[in-house]
Amino acid sequence: MFTHEIIASFNELELTLYNYISKNSEKVAYMRIRELADETHVSTATILRFCRKIHCDGFSEFKVKLKMHLEENKRTVIKSSQHSITEFFERTLTGDLEKQMDKAAKLITKADSVIFTGIGSSGILAEYGARYFSSMGKFSVYIKDPHYPIHAKFRYNSVTIVLSVSGENPFTVTQVNQLKQEGSQIISITNHKLSTIAKISDVNLAYYVTEEWFQDSNVTTQVPVVYILESMARRIKKP
Repeated sequence: MFTHEIIASFNELELTLYNYISKNSEKVAYMRIRELADETHVSTATILRFCRKIHCDGFSEFKVKLKMHLEENKRTVIKSSQHSITEFFERTLTGDLEKQMDKAAKLITKADSVIFTGIGSSGILAEYGARYFSSMGKFSVYIKDPHYPIHAKFRYNSVTIVLSVSGENPFTVTQVNQLKQEGSQIISITNHKLSTIAKISDVNLAYYVTEEWFQDSNVTTQVPVVYILESMARRIKKP
């Protein structure tokens, strides 16, 4: 709702308004303009100028947009870890995940090298995956920087395993596109198969669990990802 450009354009009084609204959004959404003016010690004219800067015709439209913004940012109640794991097994293991893991394992077995990528918690698991696969005898590297130069000998006959809960992270999408154009086959592990990364992958492994948030942090369980990584690694060691 408040972009960097808009915030940068605020004067001192408008910043006072912005700071108050940020800390009291739920309350402001139901205030009258005079009540907000009294609380923030600014004029109603200042509030109306503030509203116009954020592309609202008036205070009423601003409150409507603020309520919509608050509704969009409501987060899922965190479930028990047992519930999340049960959800994964019930939704996914009754589907075609095992078949997809077999398909992915065949690609990995034929590849000379495996490149892992991911950001945030997915990056931590990508690094774990690279170490686990290397421990199982398949040379693997973890690349975090989407612009990191990868030597041609690692790109040739390689498989990239990309981890992303949403499948929409722009940095990861950029990196996957680059590796795909350079000839690497793409295996993605995402929460669902309709994401951008899933669609551009040669093989997608989707685990389908409800995304969960605590404040502004995505705390969706990553246990299914560990299961998928270790299952694939063990498949490539089968005689």
